[in-house]
Amino acid sequence: MYTTLATELSQGIYTITINRPDKLNALNKDVFTDLDTAADFIKSNPEIRSAIITGAGPKAFVAGADITEFGGLDKSAAMALAKRGQDIFLKIENSPKPIIAAVNGFALGGGCELAMACHFRIASDNAKFGQPEVNLGLIPGYGGTQRLTQLIGKGRAIELLISAAMIDAATALQYGLVNYVVPQAELLDKAKAILQVINSKAPVAVAKCIEVANTVFDETKDGYDEEIRSFGDCFATDDMKEGTTAFLEKRKAVFTGK
Repeated sequence: MYTTLATELSQGIYTITINRPDKLNALNKDVFTDLDTAADFIKSNPEIRSAIITGAGPKAFVAGADITEFGGLDKSAAMALAKRGQDIFLKIENSPKPIIAAVNGFALGGGCELAMACHFRIASDNAKFGQPEVNLGLIPGYGGTQRLTQLIGKGRAIELLISAAMIDAATALQYGLVNYVVPQAELLDKAKAILQVINSKAPVAVAKCIEVANTVFDETKDGYDEEIRSFGDCFATDDMKEGTTAFLEKRKAVFTGK
């Protein structure tokens, strides 16, 4: 199904490994196509409850875009490329099933943007983050200016954007860009442990939490109104009845996603 991704489905967790280690997993057209397909597959496959995106090899999550594909692009083609990248990353961000970035090394440029499109990030202790596009006379094109500002604040984001500075995993943790930093050998186990907990919760409620939290940054929606609507939607589910009944009966709930 994929030419640039290695995947595994185990215990409801779909692990996606961007598999171009000789290119430090750089994003090219094929990777974008595969990520687009993968995002649709995550949403549509009932066996998948959550997902992880990581990179092959010990050096890089995704070291950036494949610059060899930038040659000869005019303004309209460049804008089309940015729109495609943004659309795919929005699909990841708006996935009703949680997608964690397990950042195992360099997450630069488009790689940082991909990590930020995931619902949250876990980093190995050798990870590095940055948006070095100004070194190429460019700016981030796949949502980086927006998500970096949302995640770490305007002052820190603009400094990183206009200096092209890299930050290490400890600084990323301090800034709130990542939730955890662990030794590289423990990275996927940590991600899977978190997702196993999340997978035990009510799937519809999990999806609604993601949807409504994302409205904080959507100026076309009133997040409080969306929360009221989604709260009501949950009351119409079998899982809500099961969850409240199990609580009152002092037993563990068994959710079906209905």
